[in-house]
Amino acid sequence: MVEMTVVYEGGLHTRALHGPSGAGLETDAPVDNQGRGEAFSPTDLVATSLASCMLTTMAIVADREGWSIDGAHARVEKHMELEPRRRVGRIVVGLTMPAGLSEPARVRLEEAARGCPVAESLHPDTRVDLSLHWE
Repeated sequence: MVEMTVVYEGGLHTRALHGPSGAGLETDAPVDNQGRGEAFSPTDLVATSLASCMLTTMAIVADREGWSIDGAHARVEKHMELEPRRRVGRIVVGLTMPAGLSEPARVRLEEAARGCPVAESLHPDTRVDLSLHWE
């Protein structure tokens, strides 16, 4: 179990604190939903969390196998839907991976990305479009 705390600070801003590390982050409502867009929105964090989880899960597999994915990075897009309720409808993740990995390694890493805990936690109606680019 990991505990975090979140405080509403007014003006559609929150401040979150990660219990174990003390690291913090802020959120703000997006401009298209009455906010000022001065920080990640909560739904931005959903998409960012997915990309981060994919890279982390891939790194766990890579470390276990003795492969290096140092320098791997992601570009992520969040697409909202408004009906029947406002929600994240689609997340597009583009992963850029380092060269030099075999085809079987690439397949295992892609499977790890697609099966990361955040991906497994998303609502089934949330579409995830994943592409991997090998340098």
